[in-house]
Amino acid sequence: MTHQDAPTFIQVSGPQAMSPELRRELIDCWVVVSNAGGAAGFPFPPVTFDEVAPVADQLIGGLDPQRSRLLLALAGGTVAGWLNVRRDINPLIAHWGTVHHVQTHTGHRGTGIGAELMRRVRDVAREQMGLEQLHLAARSGMGLEDFYGRLGWKEIGRWPGALRLAPGDDRDEILMALKL
Repeated sequence: MTHQDAPTFIQVSGPQAMSPELRRELIDCWVVVSNAGGAAGFPFPPVTFDEVAPVADQLIGGLDPQRSRLLLALAGGTVAGWLNVRRDINPLIAHWGTVHHVQTHTGHRGTGIGAELMRRVRDVAREQMGLEQLHLAARSGMGLEDFYGRLGWKEIGRWPGALRLAPGDDRDEILMALKL
């Protein structure tokens, strides 16, 4: 990624900060990633804008600076990738967060946007949300454990065969953690 084509990164920490245009682009990204087979919360493509929109609206409606934020990568003024980081309200585990929906638009894969989102979420979680550790779950068979491993994440366990994508296509759910 050259400086000239470097994406910009923004945080959205409340529903009021999400413009209708940004919402549409986030949903469009989610549809494209899901329909390309991405492990993004909709395991049975194809999905449509109308199917993804209510799920996105629920996610956006739950944004709160202390509990849930979106981190978005913009390239050429449009959403090239995004993720969600959340803290649980249970005081026993409020010191760690979970990363959800890590996505890079298919038109921007291989450009470093996903890796940069993961580097930046570390800083946001530690410096702005006061978190000490991050967790995520990834679908096996996608090479995601290698991607996250290169960024310092450690595999801490698996739920064998937890995800059934089709008859005979059961995948492990890989549990990963990052100390901040």
